[in-house]
Amino acid sequence: MKSCRFLAWLGAALLGLLAASHAGGAIASPAQVFAQAPVEVRVPAPPRPTVGSDGVTHLAYELHVGNFYKDTGTLTLRRVSVYADDETTPLASFVDAQVNDLLAHPADVARAGVPVEGGGQVVLFLWLDLPAGARPPKVLRHQLEFRPPAGPEQLVDGVRTAVDAAPPIVIGPPLGEGRWLAHEGPGNHLSHHWGSLVAANGRVTIPQRYAVDFFGLDQAGHAVRAALDKLTESTDADWAGFGAPVLAVADGVVRDARDGQPDNRPMTSPPAPAELTARSLMGNFVVLEIAPRVFVSYAHLQPGSLTVKAGDRVKRGAVIGLLGQSGAANAPHLHFQVTDAATFEESEGLPFVIDRFDRLGAVSISDALDRTAKVSLGPPSARREQTPLDGDVLQFR
Repeated sequence: MKSCRFLAWLGAALLGLLAASHAGGAIASPAQVFAQAPVEVRVPAPPRPTVGSDGVTHLAYELHVGNFYKDTGTLTLRRVSVYADDETTPLASFVDAQVNDLLAHPADVARAGVPVEGGGQVVLFLWLDLPAGARPPKVLRHQLEFRPPAGPEQLVDGVRTAVDAAPPIVIGPPLGEGRWLAHEGPGNHLSHHWGSLVAANGRVTIPQRYAVDFFGLDQAGHAVRAALDKLTESTDADWAGFGAPVLAVADGVVRDARDGQPDNRPMTSPPAPAELTARSLMGNFVVLEIAPRVFVSYAHLQPGSLTVKAGDRVKRGAVIGLLGQSGAANAPHLHFQVTDAATFEESEGLPFVIDRFDRLGAVSISDALDRTAKVSLGPPSARREQTPLDGDVLQFR
């Protein structure tokens, strides 16, 4: 009996030492013994390298981390490290409070890691910057370290996901002349876009992973003429972008469209949707297929403004409607997204780059809504085949 217990102890120790030898960047010393963590880790949608308006190549994806057994108790996720291919130095590493910051709804107070209850799950949102000049990796490997209720630290090592090698989706401008704020845009996992998971028909997807809300700005960098304390009294016509022509970003076929839904009053909350579908969220909308399994959705268009219907073929630059405030919108703007399916539900958001635009700087939505705020924008800086990032102010050309 003693020899059996010794062999069991020896096997666990060897397993822990093997895990520790691969733990590059671990919190504890390399000699620490780790136990196996009873955890499932998944990457539902592989990342695709995309160059942002900052000139950096980014990878955006999610880690679904599940504490499999309810009777395990709460495991505290203390470290997440990401390795490119067979590198031994992490491409990125997040420890304690930094792990908390990867949640769509982080805790308000700093804490040493993220608790994962027994039988529960958390979703981490990763936005990685690749080193300048480096080729995108083919595979990402993940290492996660947990603190259990009792006993040694636990480790998950080797969770791999392939990096999508498909070329970027290149599109033209969705809007015409003027200044446009890219609100709740790519790179911001705290937004209601990337941070919103949709569960439908047995799948969990993120249709809005790279979605953008485009708000029109005047020459002073403000979105509305009304004073900040009078926004609820504003009309649609007070908003800089209202009525702007919305453009087809590429040649394509209209796969779905709806018109006839009324615009809302600005700065009032529309009723909560009964379900998460295009018809319950988007108001008046157009879905354009521009390539196999590549669909562009335009939402919140003005009633009576659509110039297309399902089945129509359109050319890049054609006006398909006017910017409005229909559907689940509390201010005039264009909701824009690219996905791999024509429906909102059961679709994954796809990264895209716009072939040409000028970046003028960045502004917060709070400053854009406050006419007393001084908005400092620089001269136009030309961009080619880049993704507008959250807070960017753009001019299309």
